[in-house]
Amino acid sequence: MEDLKEKLQGPVSKNLLLPSSADNIAELLEGSENPVALDSVAELVESENWQELNDRFFRKLAFGTGGLRSRTIGKTVTKAETGTPTDLGRPEFPCVGTNAMNYYNLSRATQGLIRYLKSWLAEKGETGKPAIAFAHDSRHFARDFVNFCAKVATENGCNVYLFKDARSTPELSFAVRHLGAQGGVVLTASHNPPHDNGYKVYFADGAQIVEPHAGGIIREVNAIAGDGYQPLPKDQQGSVTEIGEEIDAAYMERLESLLLDPELVKNQSALKIVYTNLHGTGGKIIPQMLARLGFQCLTVPEQDAPDGRFPTVDSPNPENAPALAMAIALAEQENADIAIGTDPDCDRMGVVVRDPEGKMTLLNGNMIGSLMGWYRIKTFFERGILNDANKANAVLIKTFVTTNLQAAIAEQFGIRCVETLTGFKYIGQKLAKYESQIPESVCSDYLALSDQEARNLLLEHSSFFVFGGEESYGYLGSDMVRDKDGNGAVVMFAELAAYSKSQGLSLPELLDRVYCEFGYYKEALHSIVFEGAEGAAKIQQLAESYSANPPTEVDGAAVSRVRDFATENFTDVEGDPIPRENMLFVDMDDGRAFAVRPSGTEPKIKYYLYAKRTPPAGAGFSAGELPGIQRETDDSVARLWKWLEKDVSQRLA
Repeated sequence: MEDLKEKLQGPVSKNLLLPSSADNIAELLEGSENPVALDSVAELVESENWQELNDRFFRKLAFGTGGLRSRTIGKTVTKAETGTPTDLGRPEFPCVGTNAMNYYNLSRATQGLIRYLKSWLAEKGETGKPAIAFAHDSRHFARDFVNFCAKVATENGCNVYLFKDARSTPELSFAVRHLGAQGGVVLTASHNPPHDNGYKVYFADGAQIVEPHAGGIIREVNAIAGDGYQPLPKDQQGSVTEIGEEIDAAYMERLESLLLDPELVKNQSALKIVYTNLHGTGGKIIPQMLARLGFQCLTVPEQDAPDGRFPTVDSPNPENAPALAMAIALAEQENADIAIGTDPDCDRMGVVVRDPEGKMTLLNGNMIGSLMGWYRIKTFFERGILNDANKANAVLIKTFVTTNLQAAIAEQFGIRCVETLTGFKYIGQKLAKYESQIPESVCSDYLALSDQEARNLLLEHSSFFVFGGEESYGYLGSDMVRDKDGNGAVVMFAELAAYSKSQGLSLPELLDRVYCEFGYYKEALHSIVFEGAEGAAKIQQLAESYSANPPTEVDGAAVSRVRDFATENFTDVEGDPIPRENMLFVDMDDGRAFAVRPSGTEPKIKYYLYAKRTPPAGAGFSAGELPGIQRETDDSVARLWKWLEKDVSQRLA
């Protein structure tokens, strides 16, 4: 190994290999017990593949918006990693590197998590072993990784609840609270490409980790030099409890409670739905859940089986129409009303609906969330659950980058709209706060309450969560889960579709009615991908340039306000501080705006564009006015992106 370390000095001096890469290579080789590591690094050095080494080692993988996420199969796969390929063509061993998803990082992450949970319990004066629930989706190495994590956990004195096969991320969130575990982990990279995997961490409240827990866990992880450890004596080790169908049953019972008007659903049994899980975990719950509620549900046979290659799509992302092509084709063949898809870990949902002419049309995440939020608020009021006396204690939660149409809907109904940073962990944090505000004198066991009992207590003593979501196709309609829930979203959207059909309207027509009443809001999302070490530097350069030199004029419009969440202090409408975040908003005096935010989970920088036209107070747009308003507003957003593209080139020059 010393010879190998010496060989790295020349490339560093010639600026072929980053100094940080050389340091991280040395640290991994000194601290890893994985025999594949040395052989893989040696092979890449011998072939002088410095770009691959930089991509794998330029940094240590750190917690982003919920845990770890990176490549588990390298751009270059070494002979040592290839080993004996699996039936799916996957290498035998994961990608070696400090910036990769592999056993080295999984061991350190799990050890650090357990250390933090033990210290957290000790601070509370609680004894006994912490418990962690583990789940995984259909990705490459997912089962290998989750079994490895369970082994590390038990040998370090932690009890484990282990799903016996693939399950969705929201079901893991539900299971943490249902089982009374102190933490949870799901092995998933959501809708990322097949070569990625991830490690998403949940705390005892069932939500993704936030401060101070996130910082505490990563400090423990960083204090661990290598992936090796000395297992505790057998009598101090933890145990593994296999879980599965019993959690499914409890979860589905709570999913059923998301229906606000069961009679409406019964009367619209002719509604036909095509569903695809895109080779992921959604098929475990959604088809039988829809059948249980009385919906007709067809699935796409070619995409039913879990498969980490995602062989029938270029990307398993239900945000994109091509991913739903097979579902759309089946919907056309069967004359179905809607086609729905969820991503591999089933926390995101995309939909395609028929327009008035019968053409299948993709709705974006802002449209879907606005329709579901509007329907749920409206129905809560119609059923008398919300009224003038208690509406001040009802809340809709959205992220800052999600459409302000949802804020306009909430305001007109008289309920509170709270904005959070991107990441459902912040919505989960709010739900934990609302639960904690219920006095113990009236509720000693929140989880034992029925939905109605919990709702009544929240409306009387705290805040009742009506709906929440983010533009990136994540939605939540109940606090039984503390993360975005594709299973629950399908239930809610199916009811919305049934309502629309009962009114004799297509869903696009229903959306137009919402626009006419509350205003037309147009959003666009554009992402620029910069991969590897060089790409990360460009993303940082762009983010820093906007912070240091924000524009004063954009596409001929003066800038009226700049909000830099990385350097300024902000509070939300409830007075809670907003954590610092690498995100910047630019508002223009013509009503347009854009936001810039580096992704926390993918090698890209995101641009969110906004424009709106609102009707006069107390009035609305007519159906005849709307098409012209839409064209003008859409054009203004298109012009904004053209201006930003030129600006990006100048900032990177």
